[in-house]
Amino acid sequence: MAALPLKRGWRYANGMISVVIPTLNAEARLGECLASLVPAAVLGIIREVIVVDGGSSDRSPQIAEAAGARILTSDPGRGRQLAVGAKAARSDWMLFLHADTVVEPSWIDETDNFLKDDQRFGVFTLRFDSAQMKAKLVAAGAMVRTRLFSMPYGDQALLISRSLYDAVGGYGPQGLFEDVDIIERLVRHKGPKALHVFKTCVVTSAEKYEQNGYARQVIDNLWRLVRYKTGMSPALLEREYSS
Repeated sequence: MAALPLKRGWRYANGMISVVIPTLNAEARLGECLASLVPAAVLGIIREVIVVDGGSSDRSPQIAEAAGARILTSDPGRGRQLAVGAKAARSDWMLFLHADTVVEPSWIDETDNFLKDDQRFGVFTLRFDSAQMKAKLVAAGAMVRTRLFSMPYGDQALLISRSLYDAVGGYGPQGLFEDVDIIERLVRHKGPKALHVFKTCVVTSAEKYEQNGYARQVIDNLWRLVRYKTGMSPALLEREYSS
């Protein structure tokens, strides 16, 4: 894959967005994720891509380095890694993106006006890289949850200003439900109307669902969320999830 041309373009001279991507043995999809950012990098909308690696034993760091990303390291755990990347980010806006997720090109035009209001935060429409009807139904369910309950997950990406991110204290150190945690604090701080849902899709991997079965994975996710909401330790849930 060609290196990301992370120069400032003529249209956005200040490079408005820092992209933060946590990795842990993510080589299977990381190249596609980084390649999807190239059009925005060419225009200068993206100032930098920061990959925070949690100790990969595969080629994730090498892939990120070859693509022109800035490489940082952290203890494993998505919340911890995202917090490290956010602290190092140098732009007024940050896009937090999973390493197995690809952003569709239309996000560039759709976010243009959005970037003028630093008191809103945005997530994208979820789609899986599978043509199965089960995948479409799970994605549709995620969007219902997002719109009705203001509860998107991290695989929908998060576009947020530095000022708003700092105002709510940023990502916590937890390795699971770090996405739910920060969104809850953002909604409490600004209200549900501050959450904007972009029409542009982010396409994420369906591998976990296809390995475990769609119904089982949905039930497992819901059961973990219920226990998290009723006070179970995120650290305990993380150990269970990783086992």
